[in-house]
Amino acid sequence: MTQNPETADALFGIPAPSDRWYLAYTKPRQEQIAQVNLEQQAFEAYLPLYKKFKKTEQGPVALFEPMFPRYILFRPSKPEQSISVVRSTKGIATIVRFGFEPAQLQGDLVQRIRQLEEDRNHATLQELSNLKPGQTVRLKHTALGGIEGLIQSVSSKRVAVLLEILGRPTVVQLEHHQVEVNT
Repeated sequence: MTQNPETADALFGIPAPSDRWYLAYTKPRQEQIAQVNLEQQAFEAYLPLYKKFKKTEQGPVALFEPMFPRYILFRPSKPEQSISVVRSTKGIATIVRFGFEPAQLQGDLVQRIRQLEEDRNHATLQELSNLKPGQTVRLKHTALGGIEGLIQSVSSKRVAVLLEILGRPTVVQLEHHQVEVNT
């Protein structure tokens, strides 16, 4: 595919308005490397992250992963700064484009993404949990693994599950990672 060098140079050399953000596609799992290198080149880089809980034998562990894997937002810190150097930045595969035009995002959209990120990342496990009273769950990682029960209540650390043990209804307190919702 041949590009018109006159058009490409003009596009990548023009000063960028400060409220416009650009989108870069990173190399696999190199979003943080790309962010550091963009910032070293005096670009404002933004990598939206979201909180995720990984279930482990020791209990849930909070992790932060890219909200948009392999994508990073950036903008020049000065109006006269060219974005052409981003293409050869370590961690970046390419600049996302539509035809010859680099993809641009308005500042208000980026602000909404930041707000979503902040709201989600300050949420507790209970707020992010898909466990709700009345749901049928299956126990796992316990001596009673595989038994089904009904959620009675959910707190930040425990789930109260109603089980039938030896023909009697019994409420058992479990950690979030010890149950999974039946599908």
